[in-house]
Amino acid sequence: MNKRKKLSRLAGLIGGTLFVTTSLWATGAMAAGLSPDDCIKCHDKPPQDINSNGGAHKSKVSCVDCHAGHAPKKNGNIPVCSQCHEGNAHFKLQGCLNCHTNPHTPLVITIASNVTEPCLTCHTEQMAQLQQHKSKHSSVACSTCHREKHGLIPDCSHCHSPHVTGQTTKDCLTCHKPHMPLEISYPDSTPSTLCAACHSDVYKQITTNPAKHSKLACATCHQAKHKMIPKCQGCHGEHPHPAQMHAKFPQCSQCHGIAHNLNK
Repeated sequence: MNKRKKLSRLAGLIGGTLFVTTSLWATGAMAAGLSPDDCIKCHDKPPQDINSNGGAHKSKVSCVDCHAGHAPKKNGNIPVCSQCHEGNAHFKLQGCLNCHTNPHTPLVITIASNVTEPCLTCHTEQMAQLQQHKSKHSSVACSTCHREKHGLIPDCSHCHSPHVTGQTTKDCLTCHKPHMPLEISYPDSTPSTLCAACHSDVYKQITTNPAKHSKLACATCHQAKHKMIPKCQGCHGEHPHPAQMHAKFPQCSQCHGIAHNLNK
């Protein structure tokens, strides 16, 4: 079988996407008389791994680009990652195989426990949020939440009890940003039952009061940001009563009590 047919057979065996160029023939492997076609005669699993999850290792390099010459296992023929990967802070990290456990499936990333520093070489914005907006999330390792698998978005319920039965992580993220969870903002459509989980006394007061406020959602008055206290004038105007009454009672609460339990 000539060399062209051998390479064609190799491409068919591992998905047809190994990148083989004439430059490969100048490598140590080729000089020793080896080709990618020879590799698959003995090594079944690496080509299978590359074909299924090889990423750029599948499309831009071949076996002999990394393994430049065959050698007994006791001597080793494992290249250093920096042979190809360079140019940013992440590639300067040591112990690549701690997360990229299989170099033939480099994007299948397994994260160990108590890992933070490697994450910061890419995820600087998230760390800035954690540092600028202190919360309990600021004191735990990235892998506490993003555990075992890179890119995992955990369910909030793994650590936190839901406000209401049936609440999902998607519901949580409507109000809470995970890297600054105490900076709470919400849309106007936020149901008052979510607020009631923490503010049960207030919720009971307003829903049992006969005044018009009982018909409004919490977010109607407490707009956009948690702990925002609205002014009555925002809805009722600067002078809803005669000037003499405002002069005598300058504070709305002097007559109307509190907004959640209005006097008629």
